Amino acid sequence: MKALRIYTDGACSGNQEAENFGGWGAILEYGARQKELYGGEVNTTNNRMEMVALLRAFEALTKHDQNVEVFSDSAYLVNCFREKWHENWQRNGWKTSAKKPVENRDLWESLLPHVHAHQVRFFRVKGHVNLNSKTLKTAPLYEKFIAWNGDSFSFDDFAYVTEMNRRADALANKGVLAAKDGLVCDYPGT
Repeated sequence: MKALRIYTDGACSGNQEAENFGGWGAILEYGARQKELYGGEVNTTNNRMEMVALLRAFEALTKHDQNVEVFSDSAYLVNCFREKWHENWQRNGWKTSAKKPVENRDLWESLLPHVHAHQVRFFRVKGHVNLNSKTLKTAPLYEKFIAWNGDSFSFDDFAYVTEMNRRADALANKGVLAAKDGLVCDYPGT
């Protein structure tokens, strides 16, 4: 079964400040078809925006039990599902191993039914990489990508996924600008 790919990113301008502006972006891709989504919020965090990007992408799907590949530069998001942190959190009454409340519980609980409704694999991407930079050494970045995700990806796959992450980042930054302009809502892209 062909995979539906989701590329996500979140952004937050003033992440640690009392007043800030966040944005999220997602690209859904099935074969040659793509759909872009973005939005923004006031007074949020980068981690929340990373999670909202994936949540909005899942909400845009019209079918269940799909083969889904998620590409994100958020170790927080990817590792939660790959390492099944959420299972321990749920067993512990949504407490961490340090017995503290899990941050962003509302979003984790919203994401879980979507993840369970599909066959989902998570892949980590290094964020903010411009492969067109003349000074960038791409071989170590590709090696890191393979170390994170396995050796089934060619260099061309890596380059494509990296570019899609840059596009998701650009969408997230559009969301930040929308939030700064007081337009706090979700936007369908192209």
